[in-house]
Amino acid sequence: MAAVINSLQIKNALQNKTPLLRKASKTFLIAAMVLMALSAVALFFYTQGLLKNEIEEELYSNKERVEKLLIEDQSIKGIPPIITVEQVEKPEGLTLKDTLIYDPLQDEIELFRELSETREIADQHYRITVRAMVIESEDILFAIIFTFISIIFFAFIFLFYFIKSRNEKLWQPFFINLDRLKNFSVKSDKLLTFEDSEILEFHELNREMETLTAKIQNDYRNLKQFTEDVSHEMQTPLAIMQARIDTVMNDEFITERQFEHLSKLQSDILRLKQLNKKLILLAKIENNQFNDNEPVSINEIISQVVTNFQELTPIEFIVKVKGEVEAQMDRSLAIILCNNLLSNATKHNFEKRPITIHIGNNTLQVINAGTTALEKPDQVFERFYKENKKPDSTGLGLSIVKKICDCYGFIPSYLFHERKHIFQINFNK
Repeated sequence: MAAVINSLQIKNALQNKTPLLRKASKTFLIAAMVLMALSAVALFFYTQGLLKNEIEEELYSNKERVEKLLIEDQSIKGIPPIITVEQVEKPEGLTLKDTLIYDPLQDEIELFRELSETREIADQHYRITVRAMVIESEDILFAIIFTFISIIFFAFIFLFYFIKSRNEKLWQPFFINLDRLKNFSVKSDKLLTFEDSEILEFHELNREMETLTAKIQNDYRNLKQFTEDVSHEMQTPLAIMQARIDTVMNDEFITERQFEHLSKLQSDILRLKQLNKKLILLAKIENNQFNDNEPVSINEIISQVVTNFQELTPIEFIVKVKGEVEAQMDRSLAIILCNNLLSNATKHNFEKRPITIHIGNNTLQVINAGTTALEKPDQVFERFYKENKKPDSTGLGLSIVKKICDCYGFIPSYLFHERKHIFQINFNK
């Protein structure tokens, strides 16, 4: 269960992650868009200020020209609405403003920038007003901004794809090495090699990863050899000890007390042999040494295992089949899985009541009678967890079941219901 949950958490976590190149491209895109927007706004106000200053300089220049002409000829009335000259009774201050005026040539109201000031010429006060159309300057302004944005946009598109293609080429050795690392197996005798890169950091990373993976492979081989050696070396002295104890127990001069002690010693040796075999089995499962995956009929395996158990125990086994259950796994591990489930049910069955086995809906249930629920049901699949003190129990049977399930993504679970212990294996990955 924990392995499946961890697998789902890892999958969800990966879905929330962003690929490196996409992340870099997204950052470049956001930065470029912000920079382009700020540049456009800054250029707009800067150009607007320049055009405004140019218009005002032109107005002052035109006003001075009109003043010079007016000194020579006071009859000038101007060129409405661009230039107007009016006599006034008293002097007025300089005004500079925007105003809306009807333009007869355009036959519409236009926006003008207006400069107005009075001058005393030939003992008369004249109001000189000069105007410049603002609409044309705004058209120029927007044309400049549009041109700028267009150039920046196309330059950005070019740079975006150029940098993206460059980054893909730059990071290609990294992604190749990442794929090789994903396919790396400690059981392989071939050393893992990485694609070299001109980037110094990638080169150093490749060198360290090659050293690390080589050490992992070497440690794995040493551990595997140690496990096999320990298993082999322990079995021989244990078998010799058991044979010698059998010889002593068959001696006619042995006392009853001695026989009792030797029987306990023989049981301990047998338990030690079983413990050794199960620990070796766990190590092999953890090291993925069972690779012969094939479609296995759980119905067929249960039928064989139940037949074997019926020869060893008087307990009745009731098999209820609701459908065919098939699992893609190593056949020997499937037999061990079913054996351990039935062995656990047999050892902890109450008053030798019938054990019920349900097969169907892609699940396997093994149900045995009990008196009370387990105190720590969440630890039932952990190593060496035992709530009873039965001498024939190693506390590894259900942990082996869970380890097998973890290898294939199956879901083991436990439930106590109506004075029955229910162990279930869900073969849906």
